[in-house]
Amino acid sequence: MNLLDVRNLTIELPTHDQQIIAVDRVSMTIREGEILGLVGESGSGKSLIAKAIVGVLNNRWKVTADRMQWMGEDLLRLPVEERREIIGRDISIIYQEPSRCLDPTAKVGEQLKESIPNSILKANFWQRRKARQEKAEGLLHKVGIKNHKRVMNAYPHELSEGVCQKVMIAMAIAKCPKLIIADEPTASLEATTRAQIFRVLKSLNQLKNTSILLITHDFEIISHWTDHTNVLYCGQLVESGKTSDIITKPFHPYTDALITSVPDFKEATAHKQKLVTLPGTIPSLEHLPIGCRLGPRCPNAKRECVIAPKMTKRQSHSVACHFPLNLTKKETIT
Repeated sequence: MNLLDVRNLTIELPTHDQQIIAVDRVSMTIREGEILGLVGESGSGKSLIAKAIVGVLNNRWKVTADRMQWMGEDLLRLPVEERREIIGRDISIIYQEPSRCLDPTAKVGEQLKESIPNSILKANFWQRRKARQEKAEGLLHKVGIKNHKRVMNAYPHELSEGVCQKVMIAMAIAKCPKLIIADEPTASLEATTRAQIFRVLKSLNQLKNTSILLITHDFEIISHWTDHTNVLYCGQLVESGKTSDIITKPFHPYTDALITSVPDFKEATAHKQKLVTLPGTIPSLEHLPIGCRLGPRCPNAKRECVIAPKMTKRQSHSVACHFPLNLTKKETIT
């Protein structure tokens, strides 16, 4: 069953002299119980997509789509209150800047307890206060916070960025949502805690059948924790398919560059040896190249690349490239 079905999502920022297209016709489907990865460089539009799904972009942004269906209901065509009710009940998001998302005027414990709905408290109404306190403490322990009393009595500015991130994750899983959008959920955490957080998310996926949209720039994380992966470059979807297929046989040059840029620690690296990187930088949205947006950086660019490639499909693996990699002469893209 499809939980979220997005088709041709476009996010634009009108300015006084032009229309800046930050996300260009991106489509994705998240199934029940699936972990979907969304990977790309910083500035490729990953966070904008997450915020557009939950409807928290401000009015400067123009969000359009052929459809953005949540369990059959089109979120973009629902009244604001109905959409807010559905998202508040079924979808949680973990932001990558937690200290800016927590209320600076309220203690962390108050904010965490407020995120716990009455429906999951197995207690009579006169026992809910105690049950909510115990539930909040348990959530903090689950994300790796041992000294829960100090954290719950502190304000966000009194805590480190890593602890605030753990609090945000605890708030996200508090209501047992059907979908968790994790936008760089472990960016400010140490390695041991990072592994613990991913184990928590994986257990929710396996035990509660919670779907997860994992947004990151790290292909190593994608390879370990996701079932399917969408690769985003400069606001456009360039490759989509099973994570195992994309890792072993990437079709798009950008995907191949992301994978090869991950250091291989099995082999010795020479002193001051340069890591493998794709030349150039991601273009600004105000000055996008003609045709394929990767063209100026692509090692395989040819004359045909001045025409924007369309997303084409081979079995369950899709790619937007005129000259896909790793294809034999007998294989074709249809």
